[in-house]
Amino acid sequence: MAIDFWSPVRLSIEIAAVSSVTVIILGTIFAKVLARKKFKGQIVIETLFLLPLVLPPTVIGFLLILFFGRNSPAGQFIEFLFDQPLIFTWWAAVISAVVVSFPLMYQSAKAGFEGIDSDIEGAARVDGAGEIRLFFHVSVPLAGKALMTGAILSFARALGEFGATLMFAGNIPGKTQTTSTAIYLAIDAGNMQMAYLWVACMVGLSFIMLLFIHILKKEHI
Repeated sequence: MAIDFWSPVRLSIEIAAVSSVTVIILGTIFAKVLARKKFKGQIVIETLFLLPLVLPPTVIGFLLILFFGRNSPAGQFIEFLFDQPLIFTWWAAVISAVVVSFPLMYQSAKAGFEGIDSDIEGAARVDGAGEIRLFFHVSVPLAGKALMTGAILSFARALGEFGATLMFAGNIPGKTQTTSTAIYLAIDAGNMQMAYLWVACMVGLSFIMLLFIHILKKEHI
């Protein structure tokens, strides 16, 4: 029972961790670029970034299959490189989690960067700081709480991802079966004891993460 219980939990945490690292890097970079620079077509790009927030998970899963499936150019290229298709793999679950959690990181990071006084960054440039040094030593520390909030929300979203993961990565025990899909199957099979345990685990983890975000906001105030 212990093995059956912990396997989906472990997979969920691993997938959420890898996807979170990815969205933290991408979300922070894109947010920093778009927070200050204004250009034609920016609103379209930002709308695309936020689209996974409102799209049904099944639509996201379908689009991922369409883009990375075995009949797509990207899917065929990946299969050529790694000698196996991407769909129904651990990495497919990671990609699903990245897509659905990226908007949360991007929104939070952009709000953090937009809240920085431009005079502070300007003073750093006058003192001779290059853009890379300015980014890591001034912008990131000043937007630190917003970045931390985005990271926690992204991790929580990736941890609970269900629809897109089920369609794109499947539900293979020990390989792509996350806690969310395990709960669904446990209820469908009438195994309410396991369902209760997994639900309690997810509620506990989510509560701790949201509590930490509230503590960060309280300290900020």
